[in-house]
Amino acid sequence: MGTRKVTLLVLLVLLVAGGLSSMFRVFETEQALVLEFGRPVRTVQDAGLHFKLPWQSVTILDKRILHLDTPAQEIITSDQKRVIVDAFARFRIADPLKVRQSVGDEFGAANRLETIVNSTVRKILGSAPFTSILSPERLRLLEDIRTSVNQAASGLGINVIDVRIKRADLPEANSEAIFRRMRTEREREAKEARAQGAELAQRIRSRADRERTVIIAEAQRDAEIIRGEGDSRAIKIFADAFGKDVDFFAFYRSMQAYTKALDGEDTTLVLSPDSEFFRFLDSLEGRTDAKK
Repeated sequence: MGTRKVTLLVLLVLLVAGGLSSMFRVFETEQALVLEFGRPVRTVQDAGLHFKLPWQSVTILDKRILHLDTPAQEIITSDQKRVIVDAFARFRIADPLKVRQSVGDEFGAANRLETIVNSTVRKILGSAPFTSILSPERLRLLEDIRTSVNQAASGLGINVIDVRIKRADLPEANSEAIFRRMRTEREREAKEARAQGAELAQRIRSRADRERTVIIAEAQRDAEIIRGEGDSRAIKIFADAFGKDVDFFAFYRSMQAYTKALDGEDTTLVLSPDSEFFRFLDSLEGRTDAKK
């Protein structure tokens, strides 16, 4: 009777142990692969409590998006520039069965993906000029890298979400050489700009000088024309006045001559008493009229 109880107790323990070993739990962030003697038999994507045969085993894989940092590598661009590139990728395990069959587990998947990313980055960036890595064209290059990596990794059961470049620097020696060349180019451009500015300033000054000469010449010409017209009118006025009153005209011109001749304080004139110059000093009608 005691032996029977012990046997039943042992059987009960074995049943409980077998039942417990036949259950496994999958969380929301996980997915499972059920193996039978090392051979995959089914995948489990849903979270919760699941069952298996006691002799079967379970491999848990992460369902979340995983991050992969690749080591920095030196790349030679199409214009023969050496660039140090540091990239990273974001991926997730899309097919646990393919991952198991191709690389074993998620660590093997990460190692294989690192190799694919490095080779793809080296290939695509190596076929592009250095300036494209620093320009908006960089986005197109990154999309080409992501597409190529995704195609290569799809057979591994991996879905690549994104591939990015964290850093793209020149080696120190190359940086100094490029900075020197850039400085030389900027100095040359500045010198050309100054020369062009000086040439433009000279052209402006020459044009201004020509315009000034033309304006002065035209002003002088107009002044001579106006002066000539004024002299002509003055002569006409004198002629008209002379024709209307000869005596007054002679008197007026004599007064002008007296003013000019006696303008200085120490002016001395030596003339004959009978000189016609002072004829209006003897008489308003002139000496000749007085004698008459």
